[in-house]
Amino acid sequence: MVSSIPVVESSLTTPRVRIITVNEPWDWLAAGWKDLWRAPAASIPYGLLFVVMGYLLIYLVEGQFQYALALTTGFLLAGPFLAMGLYDISRRLEAGEPATLGHALTAWRNNVMPILLFGIMIGLLMIVWARLSALLFAVIIAGRSTTLDTSVSQMFFSGSGLTFLLVFIAVGAVVAAAVFTISVVSIPMMLDRKVDFVTAILTSVTAVRANLGPMVLWAALIVIFTGIGLVTFYIGLAVALPLIGHATWHAYKALVESDDIEQQPI
Repeated sequence: MVSSIPVVESSLTTPRVRIITVNEPWDWLAAGWKDLWRAPAASIPYGLLFVVMGYLLIYLVEGQFQYALALTTGFLLAGPFLAMGLYDISRRLEAGEPATLGHALTAWRNNVMPILLFGIMIGLLMIVWARLSALLFAVIIAGRSTTLDTSVSQMFFSGSGLTFLLVFIAVGAVVAAAVFTISVVSIPMMLDRKVDFVTAILTSVTAVRANLGPMVLWAALIVIFTGIGLVTFYIGLAVALPLIGHATWHAYKALVESDDIEQQPI
């Protein structure tokens, strides 16, 4: 029975991805919850940064619904990258090292160039998504003026508003699935090992391809917990995103074998 597969077929030097059971994402959440409360002084303030960023985005586009929607969803697409400090907290807890907010905010220094390249790629994806969202709104709503105060019934459940919502969700799901596939283990891996940008992404893609059922469940759990954070007017993100971030570290450790790439001390 195959328990792991190489990222590159027949390769002896690239990482190997484990085949896991469909229930393992629940274990990652449990481990993430423990990490959250092992280092609350670092995790909760880090989560509050997401709350502040959410309110800042809304403030910057106040009165322009289409841009608020595009930037909010784009901000969430960047979540896996922005949460790297949470991965580092879990990494430090696992290694028995001090885990502080300062360490979390400077985690990118562990592997600067690959992380920088990934950040640039995510930034470009956010720009494309924001522009695409605004374009969909302009084409489907056809120039109607819509503010953040427009009622849900007027915006989403009549005529062009409902069409926009359905198209937006469909396109957004495709973009989100692509981002999830390339990032689910790549950023924790770049923090943990001196690997290059391409290897990290290929490992993430292989992890999803080899464990489609568990990864669909994991993506659904991320959406659910993030949704809870959003419907609580962003306040819930202070706990929801640290929980997801810590759990993502444990997802990486469960999915990627540690013996195939020599790890260098950080």
